[in-house]
Amino acid sequence: MSSDILVINSGSSSIKFGLYGGDDEELNNLGHGEIAGIGSTPKLQAFDRSNTQIVNEQLRKGSDHAQSMSALLDWVLKSGAAGKLNAIGHRVLHGGSVYEAPVLVTDEVLNQLDKLDPLGPLHQPHNLLGIRILAGLLPGVPQIACFDTAFHSTLPIVAKQFALPNSLYKQGVKRYGFHGISYEYMSRCLPEIVGAEIAAGRVIVAHLGNGASMCAMTEGRSVATTMGFTALDGLPMGTRCGDLDAGVILYLLNEHHMNPKEISELLYNQSGLLGISGVSSDMQELLASNADGARQAIDYYVYRINRELGALTAIMGGLDALIFTAGVGENSAPIRARVCGLAGWAGIKLDEQANNDDALCISAADSSVPVWVVPTREELMIAHHTQRLLG
Repeated sequence: MSSDILVINSGSSSIKFGLYGGDDEELNNLGHGEIAGIGSTPKLQAFDRSNTQIVNEQLRKGSDHAQSMSALLDWVLKSGAAGKLNAIGHRVLHGGSVYEAPVLVTDEVLNQLDKLDPLGPLHQPHNLLGIRILAGLLPGVPQIACFDTAFHSTLPIVAKQFALPNSLYKQGVKRYGFHGISYEYMSRCLPEIVGAEIAAGRVIVAHLGNGASMCAMTEGRSVATTMGFTALDGLPMGTRCGDLDAGVILYLLNEHHMNPKEISELLYNQSGLLGISGVSSDMQELLASNADGARQAIDYYVYRINRELGALTAIMGGLDALIFTAGVGENSAPIRARVCGLAGWAGIKLDEQANNDDALCISAADSSVPVWVVPTREELMIAHHTQRLLG
């Protein structure tokens, strides 16, 4: 029986997972899947390494995270999908100023990470809940926390600071950046895809999904990113507002007499594409809609991507490659076409047919800047870190 790694991304109503086996030089995907609808009508779906569905099971109605995780482990250990579970790797949103690299989870680590819940209320508590549940179910199996903030530890101070008193910066009020596991995967795989010279140059990766951000990289390191202190900043997202004048918060507090909980609900769950459109937070649904609000939401989304593309390019002093990744970036040809259409100022020219075919390289032969669509593999990155920390 092989020694395998289980990768977990525990969310508010879902648990995504992946199974990996082998050594750090060649970790193989043994299967992946998700339990969705936790708390209501949860369903376990799993797929083998060839992406063939091997289980589609309705779990007991109303099952919570603990019951759902138990059902997942029961399937993993009894189905033969994995051999012996050697370790569990977790995606954790925020490592703060303390954890800038993956770490073996202990009680002390969990207590430190609990303090960061206010910086990621949609993610952090649920990420840590998954760790705690598995510590009870598999007490002898080591767990590794991999942080979405860690990759951005290379940001220069000028990119981390806010124009606030320096005492607050020393207390950790600064730009951290997120989606770092995805960006780290890009930094590792791009040399083989776009060539070592371009990958070491001035690259912008657009991680466009339900959560969205962009990262400027030179020599494969993060030098600027659109997200900041929390995962609210930067680009508009499915239900999150993105960039916002801080004065709006003061206005809501003083004039609308909203309390912090109400403002948090507004900014995290009622804004973004959903808030502008009044239709949906899902880009596919917005593209299919004839509603004025849907058009306005898409226009704003593309406008903001182009604005950030310009800012990140200026910071690096030029652009050698643009990479699209994540759900929207990998699968929405119309959004890529509109972004590239506005980016003619950078010398970007799109190959329309390649874009519609979701090709790897979607830029025209005479484009000054090559444009690529590269699927992200965050679970594989977590598995590598987990394997490495186990020695």
